[in-house]
Amino acid sequence: MRVRTTLLGAAALLLAGAVAAPAVAVSGSEGHAATRKAVEAMVAAGVPGVTATAADVHGTWSMTAGVGDIRTGEPRSTADRYRVGSITKTFVATVLLQLEAEGRLSLDDTVDTWLPGVVRGHGHDGRHITVRRLLNHTSGIFSFTEDKDFQSAYFTKDGFYRHRYDTLTPRELVAIAMRHKPDFAPGASWHYSNTNFVVAGMVIEKVTGHSYATEIKRRILAPLRLRATSLPGTRLTVPRPSSRAYSKFTDPKGPVYDVTALNPSIASSAGEMISDSADLDRFYGALLGGRLLPPRQLKEMKTTVEMKDSAYPGGYGLGIMETPLSCGVRVWGHDGGIHGSTSTAVTTQDGRRSLAFNSNGDWTGDGRKIVEGEFC
Repeated sequence: MRVRTTLLGAAALLLAGAVAAPAVAVSGSEGHAATRKAVEAMVAAGVPGVTATAADVHGTWSMTAGVGDIRTGEPRSTADRYRVGSITKTFVATVLLQLEAEGRLSLDDTVDTWLPGVVRGHGHDGRHITVRRLLNHTSGIFSFTEDKDFQSAYFTKDGFYRHRYDTLTPRELVAIAMRHKPDFAPGASWHYSNTNFVVAGMVIEKVTGHSYATEIKRRILAPLRLRATSLPGTRLTVPRPSSRAYSKFTDPKGPVYDVTALNPSIASSAGEMISDSADLDRFYGALLGGRLLPPRQLKEMKTTVEMKDSAYPGGYGLGIMETPLSCGVRVWGHDGGIHGSTSTAVTTQDGRRSLAFNSNGDWTGDGRKIVEGEFC
């Protein structure tokens, strides 16, 4: 789940003594000096710790910088599992495209074809929104994470500590969005909405008779042997090995809070997953390498629309982003943010070179510089 709040705030130093000389661990092949420098710079800017893994046809390279626990000083691990937030969206889109390849649905089916009456209210009408528009964020559906009451309950310090163990169902998340007017008519523009992928997960369940989590496990995690990847549902903890997760909530200059334990049902199929960097590299490499989707569906996934209200260059496909880099390379993948965790996973167009990394603080750091360092 990507959160448009000041959870991701301005740069601020965290425990200056702890980050002045960050611990760095490196394994694997050499030749990633620019990536290493960018990771260390993120820690120097105030993030507690970063873990990163790159993979190509020659093998893997991993490093960590900073700490996984600011109380004990324990370093991050290259095997750390972490909450990946909106990277979940690419997995959900992949399942829907597999179902299309099997003839079980069409991207041009309306939401009401599968979920009659669910997307309805204050101008929302699922009879005029297609599955494709869910996946590329052109539906106009309001994002539940932009609801002021939701933000107060889950993205402020006091609200989070009162509500972090709440269980919210997908229907309840969609109902929050339906209290608002749509952002625009279906297809008229682009706006990132977490509600789109909650609805997409509900469509998977309606089509298959199984939860989206079950289908992701069966269709992606098992075949690719992604053993560090999980869909926690309502489980509060992150499996070991893992680091603590930290937030400053709405005050990037304020104190640091441990937000490791939470009920990820507030993100649902828009961002609940847990993974590690090696698994994410393997997933995106397999996806762009053509191992998960037939050519026609992969082409559909990579057909992008302009991200009209985004500060970042590139285009948005079906649950995946294309990003042009300064050196002319284009990478495909997604980023993700959830309390105390910001992640990025990208790969080249042929899936032969991948990078995934995570920081365990949500208020500072520029992941684009790490991507540029690795691919340029």
